[in-house]
Amino acid sequence: MRIGVEEEFHILEVESGLLVPRADAVLRRLPRGTFTTELHQSTVESNSGVHASLGGLYADLSRTRRRLDAAASSLGLAVVAAGTAPLAPAASGHPTAGARYRHMVEEYRQVADEQLICGAQVHVDIPDRDTAVGVMCTISPWLPVLLALSASSPFWQGADTGYASWRTLLWQRWPTAGPVGCFPSAADYDAAVGDLVRAGVISDPGMIYYDVRPSAHLRTLELRICDACPRAETVVLVAGLFRALVTEALEVRAAGAAVCDGRHEWLRGASWRAARSGLEGALVDPRTHREAPAADVVRGLVARLRPALEAHGDWQTVSDLAEAALADGSAAERMRRTAREEDLLACTDLLIAQTRGERRRRRPAPVTRRQVPRSVAGRAGSGAPEVLGS
Repeated sequence: MRIGVEEEFHILEVESGLLVPRADAVLRRLPRGTFTTELHQSTVESNSGVHASLGGLYADLSRTRRRLDAAASSLGLAVVAAGTAPLAPAASGHPTAGARYRHMVEEYRQVADEQLICGAQVHVDIPDRDTAVGVMCTISPWLPVLLALSASSPFWQGADTGYASWRTLLWQRWPTAGPVGCFPSAADYDAAVGDLVRAGVISDPGMIYYDVRPSAHLRTLELRICDACPRAETVVLVAGLFRALVTEALEVRAAGAAVCDGRHEWLRGASWRAARSGLEGALVDPRTHREAPAADVVRGLVARLRPALEAHGDWQTVSDLAEAALADGSAAERMRRTAREEDLLACTDLLIAQTRGERRRRRPAPVTRRQVPRSVAGRAGSGAPEVLGS
Protein backbone atom coordinates (compact mmCIF):
# COMPACT_ATOMS: atom_id res chain seq x y z
CA MET A 1 0.00 0.00 0.00
CA ARG A 2 1.74 3.15 -1.24
CA ILE A 3 1.64 6.64 0.19
CA GLY A 4 2.22 10.17 -1.10
CA VAL A 5 2.08 13.65 0.40
CA GLU A 6 1.09 17.15 -0.66
CA GLU A 7 2.69 19.91 1.39
CA GLU A 8 1.82 23.62 1.39
CA PHE A 9 4.38 26.30 2.23
CA HIS A 10 4.20 29.99 3.10
CA ILE A 11 6.51 32.32 1.19
CA LEU A 12 8.14 34.91 3.45
CA GLU A 13 10.31 37.95 3.07
CA VAL A 14 13.38 37.03 5.11
CA GLU A 15 14.04 40.45 6.61
CA SER A 16 10.57 41.00 8.09
CA GLY A 17 9.08 37.50 8.33
CA LEU A 18 5.98 38.73 6.49
CA LEU A 19 4.14 36.92 3.71
CA VAL A 20 4.92 38.03 0.18
CA PRO A 21 2.95 37.27 -3.04
CA ARG A 22 5.88 35.74 -4.93
CA ALA A 23 4.67 32.23 -5.75
CA ASP A 24 4.90 32.72 -9.51
CA ALA A 25 8.49 33.94 -9.24
CA VAL A 26 9.47 30.95 -7.08
CA LEU A 27 7.66 28.46 -9.31
CA ARG A 28 9.47 29.73 -12.41
CA ARG A 29 12.62 28.28 -10.85
CA LEU A 30 11.03 24.89 -10.19
CA PRO A 31 9.63 22.00 -12.27
CA ARG A 32 5.88 21.95 -12.86
CA GLY A 33 4.16 18.81 -11.64
CA THR A 34 6.19 18.57 -8.46
CA PHE A 35 5.38 22.18 -7.48
CA THR A 36 2.24 24.20 -8.13
CA THR A 37 0.15 27.19 -7.09
CA GLU A 38 -2.52 27.60 -4.43
CA LEU A 39 -5.34 30.10 -3.87
CA HIS A 40 -2.99 32.86 -2.74
CA GLN A 41 0.32 33.94 -4.23
CA SER A 42 1.96 33.68 -0.82
CA THR A 43 1.65 29.87 -0.93
CA VAL A 44 3.19 27.10 -2.99
CA GLU A 45 2.42 23.39 -2.92
CA SER A 46 4.71 20.42 -3.46
CA ASN A 47 3.60 16.96 -4.59
CA SER A 48 5.74 14.04 -3.49
CA GLY A 49 6.43 10.89 -5.40
CA VAL A 50 4.52 7.72 -4.53
CA HIS A 51 6.34 5.48 -2.04
CA ALA A 52 6.07 2.07 -0.45
CA SER A 53 8.37 2.92 2.48
CA LEU A 54 8.44 5.70 5.04
CA GLY A 55 12.18 6.00 4.44
CA GLY A 56 11.59 6.70 0.76
CA LEU A 57 8.92 9.25 1.61
CA TYR A 58 11.19 11.03 4.09
CA ALA A 59 14.04 11.23 1.57
CA ASP A 60 11.64 12.63 -1.04
CA LEU A 61 10.18 15.25 1.31
CA SER A 62 13.64 16.33 2.45
CA ARG A 63 14.91 16.61 -1.11
CA THR A 64 11.83 18.55 -2.24
CA ARG A 65 12.09 20.98 0.67
CA ARG A 66 15.76 21.65 -0.11
CA ARG A 67 14.92 22.33 -3.73
CA LEU A 68 12.10 24.70 -2.79
CA ASP A 69 14.27 26.47 -0.23
CA ALA A 70 17.02 26.97 -2.81
CA ALA A 71 14.58 28.49 -5.30
CA ALA A 72 13.16 30.85 -2.67
CA SER A 73 16.59 31.75 -1.27
CA SER A 74 17.79 32.77 -4.72
CA LEU A 75 15.12 35.49 -4.62
CA GLY A 76 15.90 36.62 -1.09
CA LEU A 77 12.88 34.73 0.24
CA ALA A 78 12.23 31.81 2.56
CA VAL A 79 9.58 29.11 2.82
CA VAL A 80 7.87 27.87 5.95
CA ALA A 81 5.83 24.71 6.55
CA ALA A 82 3.40 25.64 9.32
CA GLY A 83 -0.35 26.03 9.63
CA THR A 84 -0.02 29.83 9.85
CA ALA A 85 2.90 32.24 9.51
CA PRO A 86 3.42 33.94 12.90
CA LEU A 87 3.51 37.49 11.53
CA ALA A 88 1.00 37.24 8.67
CA PRO A 89 -1.35 40.26 8.55
CA ALA A 90 -4.93 39.28 7.75
CA ALA A 91 -5.05 41.43 4.62
CA SER A 92 -1.85 40.13 3.01
CA GLY A 93 -3.47 37.76 0.52
CA HIS A 94 -3.04 38.15 -3.23
CA PRO A 95 -5.18 35.64 -5.17
CA THR A 96 -3.61 33.57 -7.90
CA ALA A 97 -4.93 34.31 -11.39
CA GLY A 98 -7.57 32.01 -12.88
CA ALA A 99 -11.33 31.71 -13.14
CA ARG A 100 -11.66 29.12 -10.34
CA TYR A 101 -9.69 31.14 -7.82
CA ARG A 102 -11.46 34.34 -8.88
CA HIS A 103 -14.82 32.68 -8.23
CA MET A 104 -13.69 31.49 -4.80
CA VAL A 105 -12.60 34.98 -3.78
CA GLU A 106 -15.80 36.60 -5.08
CA GLU A 107 -18.15 33.99 -3.59
CA TYR A 108 -16.56 33.37 -0.19
CA ARG A 109 -15.14 36.84 0.46
CA GLN A 110 -13.36 37.04 3.83
CA VAL A 111 -13.18 33.28 4.21
CA ALA A 112 -11.13 33.19 1.00
CA ASP A 113 -9.28 36.43 1.79
CA GLU A 114 -7.99 34.94 5.04
CA GLN A 115 -7.07 31.57 3.54
CA LEU A 116 -3.47 32.30 4.54
CA ILE A 117 -3.03 28.83 5.97
CA CYS A 118 -1.08 25.74 4.98
CA GLY A 119 -1.81 22.05 5.43
CA ALA A 120 -0.26 18.68 4.74
CA GLN A 121 -2.34 16.08 2.91
CA VAL A 122 -1.53 12.36 2.85
CA HIS A 123 -2.74 9.97 0.14
CA VAL A 124 -2.94 6.20 0.66
CA ASP A 125 -3.73 3.64 -2.04
CA ILE A 126 -7.26 2.26 -1.86
CA PRO A 127 -8.81 -0.51 -4.01
CA ASP A 128 -11.91 1.40 -5.17
CA ARG A 129 -14.22 4.28 -4.25
CA ASP A 130 -16.77 2.12 -2.41
CA THR A 131 -13.97 0.87 -0.17
CA ALA A 132 -12.65 4.41 0.28
CA VAL A 133 -16.05 5.67 1.45
CA GLY A 134 -16.43 2.79 3.89
CA VAL A 135 -12.92 3.20 5.26
CA MET A 136 -13.20 6.94 5.84
CA CYS A 137 -16.16 6.31 8.12
CA THR A 138 -14.17 3.74 10.11
CA ILE A 139 -11.04 5.84 10.65
CA SER A 140 -12.65 9.25 11.24
CA PRO A 141 -12.72 8.97 15.07
CA TRP A 142 -8.90 8.83 15.16
CA LEU A 143 -8.19 11.77 12.86
CA PRO A 144 -8.22 14.45 15.60
CA VAL A 145 -5.22 12.65 17.12
CA LEU A 146 -3.32 13.17 13.86
CA LEU A 147 -4.31 16.84 13.96
CA ALA A 148 -2.86 17.16 17.46
CA LEU A 149 0.43 15.65 16.28
CA SER A 150 0.64 18.18 13.43
CA ALA A 151 -0.52 21.31 15.29
CA SER A 152 1.70 24.22 14.23
CA SER A 153 -0.42 27.38 14.09
CA PRO A 154 -0.72 29.12 17.45
CA PHE A 155 -0.19 32.64 16.06
CA TRP A 156 -2.44 34.75 13.86
CA GLN A 157 -1.80 38.37 12.89
CA GLY A 158 1.11 38.51 15.32
CA ALA A 159 -0.89 37.40 18.38
CA ASP A 160 -1.15 34.14 20.30
CA THR A 161 -4.62 32.72 19.65
CA GLY A 162 -4.56 30.30 22.60
CA TYR A 163 -4.95 27.43 20.11
CA ALA A 164 -2.32 24.93 18.99
CA SER A 165 -3.96 24.87 15.53
CA TRP A 166 -5.68 28.13 14.71
CA ARG A 167 -5.57 26.98 11.09
CA THR A 168 -8.28 24.45 12.00
CA LEU A 169 -10.64 27.17 13.15
CA LEU A 170 -10.02 29.21 9.99
CA TRP A 171 -10.34 26.13 7.77
CA GLN A 172 -13.63 25.01 9.27
CA ARG A 173 -15.35 28.19 8.09
CA TRP A 174 -15.59 26.65 4.61
CA PRO A 175 -19.01 25.04 4.09
CA THR A 176 -17.61 21.58 3.39
CA ALA A 177 -14.74 21.45 5.90
CA GLY A 178 -14.62 19.29 9.02
CA PRO A 179 -15.65 15.75 9.92
CA VAL A 180 -17.25 13.67 7.20
CA GLY A 181 -20.48 11.74 7.71
CA CYS A 182 -21.11 8.10 6.94
CA PHE A 183 -22.28 7.03 3.48
CA PRO A 184 -23.46 3.54 2.47
CA SER A 185 -21.59 3.64 -0.84
CA ALA A 186 -19.54 5.76 -3.21
CA ALA A 187 -22.71 6.45 -5.18
CA ASP A 188 -24.33 7.95 -2.10
CA TYR A 189 -21.24 10.03 -1.35
CA ASP A 190 -21.02 11.28 -4.94
CA ALA A 191 -24.75 12.11 -4.93
CA ALA A 192 -24.27 14.20 -1.78
CA VAL A 193 -21.37 16.05 -3.40
CA GLY A 194 -23.47 16.59 -6.52
CA ASP A 195 -26.24 18.09 -4.39
CA LEU A 196 -23.78 20.61 -2.93
CA VAL A 197 -22.62 21.61 -6.41
CA ARG A 198 -26.19 21.96 -7.75
CA ALA A 199 -27.15 23.98 -4.68
CA GLY A 200 -24.38 26.45 -5.44
CA VAL A 201 -22.64 25.80 -2.11
CA ILE A 202 -19.46 24.76 -3.92
CA SER A 203 -18.45 25.08 -7.56
CA ASP A 204 -16.89 21.63 -8.06
CA PRO A 205 -16.03 18.40 -6.19
CA GLY A 206 -12.50 19.72 -5.56
CA MET A 207 -14.04 22.03 -2.97
CA ILE A 208 -14.96 19.13 -0.70
CA TYR A 209 -12.69 19.84 2.26
CA TYR A 210 -13.70 17.06 4.65
CA ASP A 211 -11.05 15.82 7.09
CA VAL A 212 -10.74 12.75 4.87
CA ARG A 213 -12.11 12.15 1.38
CA PRO A 214 -11.75 9.88 -1.64
CA SER A 215 -9.54 11.61 -4.18
CA ALA A 216 -11.46 12.98 -7.16
CA HIS A 217 -8.80 11.88 -9.66
CA LEU A 218 -6.62 9.25 -7.96
CA ARG A 219 -7.44 5.83 -6.51
CA THR A 220 -6.52 7.00 -3.03
CA LEU A 221 -7.99 8.07 0.27
CA GLU A 222 -6.80 11.54 1.23
CA LEU A 223 -6.18 12.86 4.75
CA ARG A 224 -6.80 16.62 4.97
CA ILE A 225 -7.12 17.45 8.67
CA CYS A 226 -3.47 18.25 9.43
CA ASP A 227 -1.50 21.48 9.68
CA ALA A 228 1.62 21.80 7.57
CA CYS A 229 4.52 20.53 9.68
CA PRO A 230 7.85 22.32 10.17
CA ARG A 231 9.67 19.00 10.55
CA ALA A 232 9.45 16.47 7.74
CA GLU A 233 9.66 13.77 10.41
CA THR A 234 6.22 14.79 11.68
CA VAL A 235 4.76 14.36 8.19
CA VAL A 236 6.28 10.87 8.04
CA LEU A 237 4.80 10.03 11.46
CA VAL A 238 1.33 11.16 10.39
CA ALA A 239 1.64 9.31 7.06
CA GLY A 240 2.66 6.08 8.80
CA LEU A 241 -0.23 6.27 11.23
CA PHE A 242 -2.73 7.12 8.51
CA ARG A 243 -1.61 4.19 6.35
CA ALA A 244 -1.89 1.89 9.37
CA LEU A 245 -5.40 3.18 10.15
CA VAL A 246 -6.45 2.46 6.57
CA THR A 247 -4.82 -0.98 6.68
CA GLU A 248 -6.62 -1.88 9.90
CA ALA A 249 -9.93 -0.61 8.52
CA LEU A 250 -9.53 -2.71 5.35
CA GLU A 251 -8.95 -5.81 7.47
CA VAL A 252 -12.02 -5.10 9.60
CA ARG A 253 -14.06 -4.52 6.46
CA ALA A 254 -12.83 -7.76 4.87
CA ALA A 255 -13.79 -9.68 8.01
CA GLY A 256 -17.34 -8.34 7.73
CA ALA A 257 -17.24 -6.81 11.22
CA ALA A 258 -19.29 -3.76 12.15
CA VAL A 259 -17.11 -0.75 11.43
CA CYS A 260 -19.08 2.27 12.64
CA ASP A 261 -22.13 3.10 14.74
CA GLY A 262 -23.02 5.97 12.39
CA ARG A 263 -22.68 8.56 15.15
CA HIS A 264 -20.09 11.19 14.24
CA GLU A 265 -21.67 14.22 15.85
CA TRP A 266 -19.00 14.21 18.60
CA LEU A 267 -16.14 14.45 16.12
CA ARG A 268 -16.36 18.20 15.59
CA GLY A 269 -15.87 18.66 19.32
CA ALA A 270 -12.95 16.22 19.28
CA SER A 271 -11.33 18.18 16.46
CA TRP A 272 -11.85 21.42 18.39
CA ARG A 273 -10.21 19.85 21.44
CA ALA A 274 -7.20 18.75 19.38
CA ALA A 275 -6.92 22.19 17.78
CA ARG A 276 -7.11 23.86 21.17
CA SER A 277 -4.64 21.65 23.05
CA GLY A 278 -2.32 19.97 20.56
CA LEU A 279 -0.11 17.55 22.48
CA GLU A 280 0.08 19.75 25.56
CA GLY A 281 -3.38 19.14 27.01
CA ALA A 282 -6.20 16.65 26.83
CA LEU A 283 -7.76 15.01 23.78
CA VAL A 284 -11.05 13.18 23.37
CA ASP A 285 -10.19 9.49 23.51
CA PRO A 286 -12.03 7.80 20.59
CA ARG A 287 -12.35 4.60 22.62
CA THR A 288 -14.30 6.20 25.47
CA HIS A 289 -15.38 9.63 24.12
CA ARG A 290 -13.94 11.02 27.34
CA GLU A 291 -11.15 13.49 28.03
CA ALA A 292 -7.71 11.90 28.39
CA PRO A 293 -4.10 13.14 28.37
CA ALA A 294 -2.80 13.53 24.82
CA ALA A 295 0.18 11.26 25.50
CA ASP A 296 -2.14 8.43 26.59
CA VAL A 297 -4.30 8.79 23.48
CA VAL A 298 -1.31 8.90 21.12
CA ARG A 299 0.34 5.89 22.74
CA GLY A 300 -3.00 4.07 22.67
CA LEU A 301 -3.32 4.68 18.94
CA VAL A 302 0.23 3.52 18.23
CA ALA A 303 -0.25 0.36 20.30
CA ARG A 304 -3.60 -0.36 18.64
CA LEU A 305 -2.01 -0.09 15.20
CA ARG A 306 1.08 -2.19 15.92
CA PRO A 307 0.00 -5.17 13.74
CA ALA A 308 -0.73 -2.88 10.78
CA LEU A 309 2.50 -0.93 11.32
CA GLU A 310 4.50 -4.15 11.47
CA ALA A 311 2.88 -5.36 8.27
CA HIS A 312 4.41 -2.37 6.45
CA GLY A 313 7.72 -2.47 8.32
CA ASP A 314 6.82 0.82 10.02
CA TRP A 315 6.56 -0.14 13.68
CA GLN A 316 9.98 0.97 14.89
CA THR A 317 9.97 4.18 12.86
CA VAL A 318 6.49 5.25 13.92
CA SER A 319 6.85 4.29 17.57
CA ASP A 320 10.19 6.14 17.80
CA LEU A 321 8.81 9.22 16.05
CA ALA A 322 5.71 9.23 18.26
CA GLU A 323 7.79 9.10 21.45
CA ALA A 324 10.05 11.87 20.12
CA ALA A 325 7.01 14.01 19.34
CA LEU A 326 5.64 13.55 22.84
CA ALA A 327 9.03 14.36 24.38
CA ASP A 328 9.64 17.48 22.24
CA GLY A 329 6.06 18.77 22.32
CA SER A 330 4.02 19.99 19.38
CA ALA A 331 5.40 22.47 16.87
CA ALA A 332 2.94 24.96 18.35
CA GLU A 333 4.53 24.64 21.79
CA ARG A 334 8.07 24.93 20.37
CA MET A 335 6.98 28.11 18.59
CA ARG A 336 5.49 29.52 21.78
CA ARG A 337 8.65 28.80 23.77
CA THR A 338 10.76 30.64 21.22
CA ALA A 339 8.38 33.59 21.13
CA ARG A 340 8.38 33.81 24.94
CA GLU A 341 12.15 33.63 25.19
CA GLU A 342 12.81 35.98 22.27
CA ASP A 343 10.15 37.21 19.83
CA LEU A 344 8.10 36.23 16.78
CA LEU A 345 10.95 36.97 14.39
CA ALA A 346 12.99 34.35 16.23
CA CYS A 347 9.98 32.05 16.00
CA THR A 348 9.94 32.60 12.23
CA ASP A 349 13.69 31.85 12.08
CA LEU A 350 12.98 28.57 13.88
CA LEU A 351 10.30 27.61 11.33
CA ILE A 352 12.55 28.46 8.40
CA ALA A 353 15.36 26.34 9.85
CA GLN A 354 13.14 23.35 10.62
CA THR A 355 11.52 23.49 7.19
CA ARG A 356 15.03 23.31 5.72
CA GLY A 357 15.73 20.23 7.83
CA GLU A 358 17.89 21.92 10.47
CA ARG A 359 17.12 20.83 14.00
CA ARG A 360 18.07 24.23 15.41
CA ARG A 361 17.67 27.66 13.96
CA ARG A 362 20.70 29.64 12.93
CA ARG A 363 21.72 32.57 15.09
CA PRO A 364 19.58 35.50 13.92
CA ALA A 365 21.08 38.39 12.01
CA PRO A 366 21.48 41.75 13.78
CA VAL A 367 18.16 43.27 14.83
CA THR A 368 18.88 46.41 12.81
CA ARG A 369 18.60 44.33 9.66
CA ARG A 370 15.09 43.13 10.40
CA GLN A 371 12.19 45.49 10.79
CA VAL A 372 8.62 44.51 11.59
CA PRO A 373 5.86 46.93 10.59
CA ARG A 374 4.65 48.84 13.65
CA SER A 375 1.09 47.58 13.15
CA VAL A 376 2.32 44.01 13.59
CA ALA A 377 5.09 44.61 16.11
CA GLY A 378 2.63 46.08 18.56
CA ARG A 379 0.77 42.76 18.68
CA ALA A 380 3.65 40.33 18.28
CA GLY A 381 4.36 39.80 21.93
CA SER A 382 7.20 38.56 23.81
CA GLY A 383 14.71 7.93 -12.41
CA ALA A 384 11.89 10.05 -11.76
CA PRO A 385 9.22 8.67 -9.49
CA GLU A 386 5.53 8.81 -10.18
CA VAL A 387 4.36 12.18 -8.88
CA LEU A 388 1.28 12.65 -6.75
CA GLY A 389 -1.28 14.95 -8.36
CA SER A 390 -2.69 17.93 -6.45
